[in-house]
Amino acid sequence: MDWDRLVAAARYLRRRAENVSAIFLLIMFLCFILTIVARYVFNYPLGWTEEASLIAWIWCTLWGAIFVLRERDEVRFDIFYSSLSDRARCVCTVITGVAAIFLFGIALPGVISYVLFLKVERSAYLGIRLDYLYSIYILFSIGVIIRYAALTWRALRGVPPDIRIGAGSAL
Repeated sequence: MDWDRLVAAARYLRRRAENVSAIFLLIMFLCFILTIVARYVFNYPLGWTEEASLIAWIWCTLWGAIFVLRERDEVRFDIFYSSLSDRARCVCTVITGVAAIFLFGIALPGVISYVLFLKVERSAYLGIRLDYLYSIYILFSIGVIIRYAALTWRALRGVPPDIRIGAGSAL
């Protein structure tokens, strides 16, 4: 497989991940509107809409962080980082990357164990098993490890993260 086809496939998958995030946002919005109408127009509060909205928010946030958010899109504290040279930014990226990989790596077995343990519980209104609802956190943890491994690898090769200096986007 040549490089251009791989890049095209990655762009296609990224757009589909953005579509999934948009669906989660739509679910949140519709549940929000339905909650307001049911409560204030019909005086009949609906608990399931709040639960569905919360689930969509959790999935949208973690899904987006894994598959949609680019390094340059992240909002970060950059007062000191923006004044550093590219080499110093690489050093900071390696330190941050190793710490993130280590911490998420040692937490991953416990995360998996806890999410699997949640199979005995169900959500209050929708009755969905909690291990299904929180399985996104396992993907998120693995995604963070992969993302920071790639960032660390690039920084070790002398390539600083793709960020916008002075725009609230730095390590």
